[in-house]
Amino acid sequence: MDAAALWQRYQDWLYFHEGLGVYLDVSRMRFDDDFVAKLQPKFEKAFQDMEALEAGAIANPDEDRMVGHYWLRNPELAPTPELKQDIVETLEQIHTFVRDVHSGKIHPPNATRFTDILSIGIGGSALGPQFVAEALAGVNPPMAIHFIDNTDPAGIDRTLTELGDRLATTLVINISKSGGTPEARNGMLEVKNAYERQGLHFFSYAVATTGKGSNLDKLANSEGWLATFPMHDWVGGRTSEMSAVGLLPAALQGIDIDAMLAGAREMDEATRVPDLKRNPAALLALSWYHAGNGKGEKDMVVLPYKDSLLLFSRYLQQLVMESLGKEKDLAGNTVYQGIAVYGNKGSTDQHAYVQQLREGVPNFFMTFIEVLRDRQKNSIEVEPGVTSGDYLSGLLQGTRQALYENHRDSITVTIPDVNSRTVGALIALYERAVGLYASLVNINAYHQPGVEAGKKAAAAVLDLQRRVVQVVQDAGEPLSLAALAEKVGGDQAEVIYKIVRHLSFNQRGIKVSGNFSNPDSLTVAAS
Repeated sequence: MDAAALWQRYQDWLYFHEGLGVYLDVSRMRFDDDFVAKLQPKFEKAFQDMEALEAGAIANPDEDRMVGHYWLRNPELAPTPELKQDIVETLEQIHTFVRDVHSGKIHPPNATRFTDILSIGIGGSALGPQFVAEALAGVNPPMAIHFIDNTDPAGIDRTLTELGDRLATTLVINISKSGGTPEARNGMLEVKNAYERQGLHFFSYAVATTGKGSNLDKLANSEGWLATFPMHDWVGGRTSEMSAVGLLPAALQGIDIDAMLAGAREMDEATRVPDLKRNPAALLALSWYHAGNGKGEKDMVVLPYKDSLLLFSRYLQQLVMESLGKEKDLAGNTVYQGIAVYGNKGSTDQHAYVQQLREGVPNFFMTFIEVLRDRQKNSIEVEPGVTSGDYLSGLLQGTRQALYENHRDSITVTIPDVNSRTVGALIALYERAVGLYASLVNINAYHQPGVEAGKKAAAAVLDLQRRVVQVVQDAGEPLSLAALAEKVGGDQAEVIYKIVRHLSFNQRGIKVSGNFSNPDSLTVAAS
């Protein structure tokens, strides 16, 4: 296609939202009019599916629950007055609590102000708040935020060491819908222990964001924690940034959460339009479907050309992959759906893997995230007539062109600036695109049976570990690995080998003798 034809295609397919200043360019995706026409009936159904979702249809039959993250930014859409009131009251509670913390009305026992936030959560309860903090928190926010998002003891120690003496002025937000998620529970217990070691009462520093009536909710109320905020059962973790999960830590950092909600609400309105060319989320879903032949045959590489959007690709990784990575479709057929997502930022990754993207295996499509405003102040010229920001823009445009010339397709999303409103809009845009694409390929975007299977398998390993320790302690003499496996029961020698290796290495009451490279030579005893 020559330059004139490409320019015409750009104009034909360019989407622009005047209110938000958001552009979407899908002209470098090589679908044609026949392809679009063939997908039109699927899109008509997808628009109907999304309308039913927002009206309160049961979208997650596994848990018999609705999916209503859209209501969070427009409570008027909530299907019952009770849900609307709950959303409004939660937002008011967040604003009141944040004002009281910032003013010092709510403060730690031995200081006039809280200085830091420690957010404990896993998955969407961490990724959304992390992305928003990186994108929007100021250089000197009213409260600095830190995260424990894993059950890695060394990682927990590092975060606590960074806080040091400021632990005594740190507000701890504990996020877990059920209150039983092991990673979040472990983080809370580790942090509680750290407070106790300093002679501090954890309940004077703790806040819970959790489901009403959950184990965590009961604990917080019984111990008199500073506050509890609701996690609604109709909001999934990967779409929870506009709930108390994301809004509370953002507001504590001084981020304008009302503007974030407003941006998401305005994008929601744009992505409800039942017209493919006038709906940016539908254009994204169309492009994804074309790129991967409706089967996820190509990966999505996300390159935001702005340092503050560093974590956007990681955020999208969970949103897209957890939502779309499904073995079964809605009819129970085995389909193995999904779109793999990876990326970091431009132009850093032009020096990391764009070489392969241009000349290697063509198993991907690119998404460029462009930000029009370079910085809040004037820029110096690094060359005559050229600024650092000009270079960044030039590298984006040049990479887009170089990839297209070698038959690598790309999407470009352009926002005017990185602010609360545009970040809210970006989140809403991709949430809707995921929902529409899921309808196109006939899967449920709102459950995660694979995640649950992994949790159950992990629980089984820990149960086996308890039995191993008990058998070793009761034996009174060293046992060979084979004898230990026989006493524990079941054909699980490999898992038992890894359990005793881990326990021995960490001096957890198990002593292993022999050569670890030859498992049959090992004997296991209580230490």
